[in-house]
Amino acid sequence: MKNDQPERSVRTLRVGEQVRHVLSEILQRGDVHDETLQSHLVSITEVRMSPDLRHATVFVKPLLGEDEQAVLKALRQNTAYLQREVAHRVRTKYAARLKFLADESFDQGGRIDAILRKPEVARDLGEE
Repeated sequence: MKNDQPERSVRTLRVGEQVRHVLSEILQRGDVHDETLQSHLVSITEVRMSPDLRHATVFVKPLLGEDEQAVLKALRQNTAYLQREVAHRVRTKYAARLKFLADESFDQGGRIDAILRKPEVARDLGEE
């Protein structure tokens, strides 16, 4: 979970998780008739709901990080269909507007790991 957000309510976390499951299921089953989305495995890593549940920021990562921009473009082109499906399957007062973003947390973890493996850093982290 990203730490740049203020404390979120249990309700927004629960609805975000429901939206994540619905989107994952739609993509896994191949319900979106889009060549790019059908040819890539896409992981929905997190969904952050706004406090009023009207907006959902969806963090995605294509398997192995391949064709990330093409996958994002395809998701954005199919946003209307995905919003309708989410609204149908997740019962809330309003249908959430979806915004798709690349999940950069995996890339950050890789950069941190690479830094920690540098000999000069490893030496400083070693036993004194």
